[in-house]
Amino acid sequence: MGLPLPPICFRGLTLDWSRPYVMGVVNATPDSFSEGGRFTSTEAAVAHALELDRDGADFIDVGGESTRPVGAVRVAADVEIRRVVPIFERLAGRTRAALSVDTTKAEVARAALAAGAELVNDISGGRFDPGVVAAAESAGAGFVCGHVRGDSIAAVHASEAAPPTFDQVAEELGHRLANLPHDLRRRTIADPGLGFGKRIQENLELSRRAGELAARLSCPVMVGPSRKRFLGQLTGRPVGDRDAATIGAALAAAAAGASVIRVHDVAGVTAALRVFGAVRGEWGERA
Repeated sequence: MGLPLPPICFRGLTLDWSRPYVMGVVNATPDSFSEGGRFTSTEAAVAHALELDRDGADFIDVGGESTRPVGAVRVAADVEIRRVVPIFERLAGRTRAALSVDTTKAEVARAALAAGAELVNDISGGRFDPGVVAAAESAGAGFVCGHVRGDSIAAVHASEAAPPTFDQVAEELGHRLANLPHDLRRRTIADPGLGFGKRIQENLELSRRAGELAARLSCPVMVGPSRKRFLGQLTGRPVGDRDAATIGAALAAAAAGASVIRVHDVAGVTAALRVFGAVRGEWGERA
């Protein structure tokens, strides 16, 4: 179902919320929790991004640093730039999908935006590096404002011992949104940060109440359940065998009012959303 929210427009792209949008993931890292370094070369990452585009992705989200709970290696901005900028340079003008950079560093955001990215997806919502907000604002880009607690990935995952409630996530995201520059606020999508310092109960509630969160924030909401640990806890499946569980989570979140679903299996999720929407008599045909 569409949200009663005004369209978001940035860099020539208009999102009207007439249906759920799908963000496909490209992890250009050697230590990705999901893909295990399959797309570390520019050629492999570009080929995968173009496949996601053909599969129906509305966004292609390219990241050069893992945020996995265990075993992720922090990298300097110049390393992250070397990983992602050539991908954007090769993809610019070649996809129907909008290009997004998954980063918490202002220097990386600026380099990616200059190379063709149109959206900055920051899991920390500018908390780790406030310069990310300025980079997105000055480029006229879109912004995904994620929710975490803590000032580093390690601190975020350590905070799971005392996870935030739904109301606390809503309040803290609302505070961050209120402090964004006015123009950027109008181009922002909120992300409650499934898996980042939340346990299974919180992840399920945030997915189930995605539409309520959007209404409280007056902002479209993105949900990213893809292959996450809580799906493994529910199904007993390993990371590489959680796409069916991801589809279930994606349909539930979209039905609850999530406007964007971030996933690895774009083909499966877009097909499921199309059929689910058709059965319910909602969500028009994809452009």
